[in-house]
Amino acid sequence: MITLGCSKNTVDSEKLMAQLNAHAVQVQHNAEQSDARTVIINTCGFINDAKQESVDTILEYINAKEQGLIDNLYVMGCLSERYAKELKTEMPEVDQFFGVNNIEDIVKALGYDYKSNLVGERLLSTPSHYAYLKIAEGCNRKCSFCAIPLIRGKYESFAVDDLLTEAKLLAKHGVKELLLIAQDTSYYGMDIQKSSLLTTLLEKLSEINEIEWIRLHYAYPAGFPKDVIDVIASNPKMCKYLDIPVQHISDNMLKIMRRGLDKKKTIELIENFRSKIPGLSIRTTLLVGHPGETEADFEELYNFVCDTKFDRLGIFTYSHEEDTYAARHYKDSINPGVKQERANIIMKAQQEISLLKNRQRIAHTMKVVIDNIDDAAAYGRTQYDSPEVDNEVIINNPENIKVGSFYDVKIIEAGEFDLEGELVKP
Repeated sequence: MITLGCSKNTVDSEKLMAQLNAHAVQVQHNAEQSDARTVIINTCGFINDAKQESVDTILEYINAKEQGLIDNLYVMGCLSERYAKELKTEMPEVDQFFGVNNIEDIVKALGYDYKSNLVGERLLSTPSHYAYLKIAEGCNRKCSFCAIPLIRGKYESFAVDDLLTEAKLLAKHGVKELLLIAQDTSYYGMDIQKSSLLTTLLEKLSEINEIEWIRLHYAYPAGFPKDVIDVIASNPKMCKYLDIPVQHISDNMLKIMRRGLDKKKTIELIENFRSKIPGLSIRTTLLVGHPGETEADFEELYNFVCDTKFDRLGIFTYSHEEDTYAARHYKDSINPGVKQERANIIMKAQQEISLLKNRQRIAHTMKVVIDNIDDAAAYGRTQYDSPEVDNEVIINNPENIKVGSFYDVKIIEAGEFDLEGELVKP
């Protein structure tokens, strides 16, 4: 099983692997070397680079099939959802293509019965102490640049009770940290009752004894449910962490991008977060080089980053995606070199901000969960950091440390994106 793309794809792969595992099928996930005769590739189709990676991976295994190294090749996920007809024509060597939400069909194509009693069961590909919990599918937003609604359809919230069942199963298997994901977690419940159910879900999840941390990702800024702020502030299991992609700040670009709110409201929202949740770590994502972005727009964004001082920040350059609003109404007119230069300028500023914030942690003792250990060090995270995308805490004296356990760690050194610490003896 090979999973490309985002953590939402990871969850889909884990559910499929649980179904296969129930039939005593041995499944390896993202193995560097494997003697498996059947390969399933879960693809990403979000932006050009991701699509190219998916195509390259499929071609690699077509080559392996032609050499007799594997017998069966199946492709699923966003790329094959969006380009099924073209892929079937161009890649007849693939045994079968599936889109998204086709786990039952894939299980049957492999010759097994789909076990409905396993709904909520997953074979984790992450370390056993943390797991992603996908709370919804699809998206109802109309952002100009995004193809996700075209691929995954309209927003569909998963039932609170079903999510609680899944979370309890994860906890039973040793999960201590839940990372809530969806294309838009802010919208959770709106399709069911026209008002948010996110607070209800967070409160019920926090009642699961084995769960120690709950982390909120992909919260859309427009329409963010204000009562969630109180939950993050007051509930001890809620990480003081919020991933809220703002994408841009100039009113010109926010309007072109169809983001649903303006600069003033964006800044007010961030100020509200910080005033009501002391110590909150805010992660955001930005997009530069979108059609219509002027030098003045970019300068405004740069100044916003420097003034706001986000704790964590990721940045993408715009890519033209077929059938999106931007692709239909604008030319991809900004030079790729200019796009990358703008991204580099923002990231250079963020590196300085991150170093400054990290140095403020020196001499502080922080609760750290250990994600992995090698011969040289143990690697963990604070509540202010999500796996794979944020800072690590490196502990150079890893004796008697266990993966998945929490420890008090005194920070002794800081870099731009990592902290160094030592265990505090009980």
